[in-house]
Amino acid sequence: MIAAQLGIGAAAEYGIDSAHSSVTFSVRHMMVSNVKGSFKGLTGLVTYDPNNLPASSVQMTIDAATVNTNEPKRDAHLRSADFLETEKHPKLSFTSKQIRKNAAGVLELAGDLTIRGVTKPVVFTVDGPTPEVKGAGGRMVMGASATTKISRKEFGVLYNRMMEAGGVVVGDEVTISLDVELVRK
Repeated sequence: MIAAQLGIGAAAEYGIDSAHSSVTFSVRHMMVSNVKGSFKGLTGLVTYDPNNLPASSVQMTIDAATVNTNEPKRDAHLRSADFLETEKHPKLSFTSKQIRKNAAGVLELAGDLTIRGVTKPVVFTVDGPTPEVKGAGGRMVMGASATTKISRKEFGVLYNRMMEAGGVVVGDEVTISLDVELVRK
């Protein structure tokens, strides 16, 4: 009865609450540590039907120029043509192609990620979604987290320098994590 009252188990459309959502990334630096960063301005629309996952979909957009690693010179370099080239490619985007449960019952979000004008397929592993709860103003909200790993080189982000002792300054593998709060429309 409570599930039916909250609409749990029924198809619903949600907007991403940018103020309560985040996009973070992590990449190996000098082969010894991880540099972490984030983006602001995540927007999007999610249609979720737990009883009919093929009818579910996700569309997200991020403002590439908001990249922040807490180091202004590095952030400016990340916005340059060496990395994200934000003047030419102001948005990063993701459009789902399929939402499914894997053999272990974990939700997977497969779709197209576009970085720097290059689109490649990726699969996010999803933690959630949480059950809906009544939020501020009586609106129904739920949340989810998702993670994937990409090769930055596959997206045309090729910049690197060799280190004197061997190896490279910037790793190829980038971990991307999303934490989203969704507000039912």
